[in-house]
Amino acid sequence: MTTIIANTIIATVDDDDRVLADAAIAIEGPRIAAIGPTAEVRARFPNADVVDGRRHMVMPGFANTHTHFSLIIARGIYEDLSPPHKPPFYSGLSPIPVPELSVEENAAICTVGAVEAIRSGTTLVLEDGARIAAYASLMAQSGLRYVLAERAWDKAKGSIGDQLPFEVSDALADDGMQRISDLHAAWHGRESGRIAVGIAAWAPDMCSPGLLRRLTDLQSSLDCLSTIHLNQVWGEVEAVKATRGRLPTQYLADNGFLNERVVCAHCRCMTCEEERLLGSTGATVAFNSAIAARRGLSPRIHDLEQAGCTIAMGSDNMAEDMVEVMRTGLFMERIRRQDGRNPTPEQALRWATRNGYAALGVPDGGWLAEGNRADLIMVRTDRAHLVPLMRPVSTFVHQGQAGDVDAVMVDGAWVMREGRVLTLDEADVVAQADRMGRGAWARLRTARPDLPWPGGFVPPA
Repeated sequence: MTTIIANTIIATVDDDDRVLADAAIAIEGPRIAAIGPTAEVRARFPNADVVDGRRHMVMPGFANTHTHFSLIIARGIYEDLSPPHKPPFYSGLSPIPVPELSVEENAAICTVGAVEAIRSGTTLVLEDGARIAAYASLMAQSGLRYVLAERAWDKAKGSIGDQLPFEVSDALADDGMQRISDLHAAWHGRESGRIAVGIAAWAPDMCSPGLLRRLTDLQSSLDCLSTIHLNQVWGEVEAVKATRGRLPTQYLADNGFLNERVVCAHCRCMTCEEERLLGSTGATVAFNSAIAARRGLSPRIHDLEQAGCTIAMGSDNMAEDMVEVMRTGLFMERIRRQDGRNPTPEQALRWATRNGYAALGVPDGGWLAEGNRADLIMVRTDRAHLVPLMRPVSTFVHQGQAGDVDAVMVDGAWVMREGRVLTLDEADVVAQADRMGRGAWARLRTARPDLPWPGGFVPPA
């Protein structure tokens, strides 16, 4: 059955950033069959199922090119515990660890992340995590498109940004390599190609030269994407300098890790030389603007783009709201550039959609054109904060909210419709994540009252 969304506004994100009024989009199977004036599209498909698109705008779905669903557990806590940006660099990313979670608890937290992603209009996610196999089936059930990037590292003790000596653990390296290979064998290409599997090197200060080279060889043999946290915090920069005598980007280049199929998350603490080096490799930068703002750091996006990097966007930790990410990225870059006109809303939307799809290996998604994948969202435009609707893309980028997303489609199948998530039991998912998450934090607070706990906690339910 062909589906037509008729009498609507369509933001195509095509090469000309066309916005079509009183238009229609026809979907057959997983692909877009036609886009054009409503009367013409309906005449081509007289027996189609017609969806009323009035008071809506149809857009490409968002591509979240860097997130960790499991770190939803830390929301409300880690946002206010950023490490120092000046020496001495005495800790990793947070002075408080996340609670240890059972397989069931972690799955519940990851699933609520998928629900939030759907509700904010995300259709493609790069999930960077460890032991993804334990929750991959729930991710598949959500109906989203994924790159599942299983993580490897071989620093025996410590985390990103701490200054502990680098002790190599061959067992950790071997375990990570095996998990990647196993996940790829089990899930790559599943769900009619909706799920891909990639490689995640944790960070430059967490991986030895030997592991980086092994991962590069594995990427080549599996013909897959890879990702890494890069220049995330100043502690990472100092740790790599102390251990390798090089800056993080130089260290990765020395060991052959950088290429046009690598997504580098953050890139906030870079020299100009590193930006030029990264751009020369054709790598993608995941601009994780919302967490960058919370941490008080931001990459030089214009400089990275001019150097040759593709700019995409990600939510990173504690949140999956890509509407917030897109707008925050626009605002942060305008402040950094001291330019009230650039980047444009159209550029920000492209970073958050088409660029992300291309970076994650789906060049025929993230923009709306005949023959492309039917990954799209419907946004309500009859909202007080969106009228008068004169420039739909600009208005939504500047004023839109995740709650305006009314419907989500992936591969031509509805994942959310008329504000209701169809693939997961949202009420049950939310209740379980809240109960299990609060219980996990209560266990840790009881066991470790000595940690520097921030104020404002409420007792677990």
